[in-house]
Formats: sequence, C-alpha cells, structure tokens
Amino acid sequence: MVRTRVGYGGGTTKKPAYRSIGDHSEALQIDYDPSRITYERLLDIFWMSHDPGMRPWSTQYRAVIFYHDEAQKRLALASREREAAKRKERIYTEVLPFTGFTLAEDYHQKYRLQQEPDLLARFDAIYPSMKDFVNSTAVARVNGFLGGYGSRELLEEEINSYGLPAREKQQLLDRLSASRPLFRGCAL
Repeated sequence: MVRTRVGYGGGTTKKPAYRSIGDHSEALQIDYDPSRITYERLLDIFWMSHDPGMRPWSTQYRAVIFYHDEAQKRLALASREREAAKRKERIYTEVLPFTGFTLAEDYHQKYRLQQEPDLLARFDAIYPSMKDFVNSTAVARVNGFLGGYGSRELLEEEINSYGLPAREKQQLLDRLSASRPLFRGCAL
C-alpha cells in the first residue's frame, strides 16, 4: 500500500461529512503499487475483509467497490461472481463507477494508529500537518499492520523505513505480537 485514506464516495451530496453524509457511503481509498500487489489481490483481500452476504442497513454502510476503468470493472464483477459461487448465497456488495471521493474528518483517519498514543505522538512529530500524516505511506502501513493486515516478516523487513526510533519500533513489534494473528501472505 502506498496510501490509504477514509472518506465518502458514491453519492451526489455536496461536501458530505459524517453527520451529513447524504447519499454517500463510507469508503476507503487505496493507492497501491501494481508492481508489488495486483488489483486482483486487493479484491481478494476485500472479499476476506467483510461479509458480502449481509444486507446493508443503510447507504452509508453498504459494501461497494468503486472502479476507475473498464478493466477494474471487469475484474471486480468477475470476483463478485466467484464469491457468489463460492458462498452459494446472494452477494449484496455493489460494483459502481468511481464518481469522486471526499476525505473524511481528521478523527476518522488512521483509526488503529490513533489507538496507540506513543506511536501516534511519534508520527505526529514526523508529520506535523494532518495532510502529510494522512498521505504518509509509513503511517498507512503501520495503521494496516495494527489492523491485522500483513505478516510479521514483512513488518520486520520494512520497519526501518518508517522513521521510528528504536523504542517505538520495539513497541510496534511487541504490540503486534500481542494482537490477533495477521493475515498471512497479505502483502500490503
């Protein structure tokens, strides 16, 4: 993952916000390096990360894939068909064209990292502006690891690139050792 940001998409409401979302859905925007992970692999992770057989109780919380071009549309629809065949149930996840994205409020960004005050303070010092913090690859990756995505081996390979001092690196490794198992083979 190069960058992840949370926000709102798929609607027509001008300037959606959490308390005035209108017809938008909560969305995760992912920027990725296709030489490291394919769109197909991202779709696999998406299907593992939610219950597509659960009927959404509102537009705000629906499961949806927003595609950017015909190739993504084709792959997303094919993956949804495979998921339906595998599960033998109706799939409620929608596949829709991308029409825009509005960044969510700051307090919604990097939720997992915000639960770790020492790590958050260190990244706040490295990225004093919220824009830089939200757009940081290191912040996105640490937030993903804290959320249970990626392998410990991958974290150990790249932890030196995050700009963290030894204490915070060890804290991150210790925190992940005590948390739920990570998705094996899930290269962020």
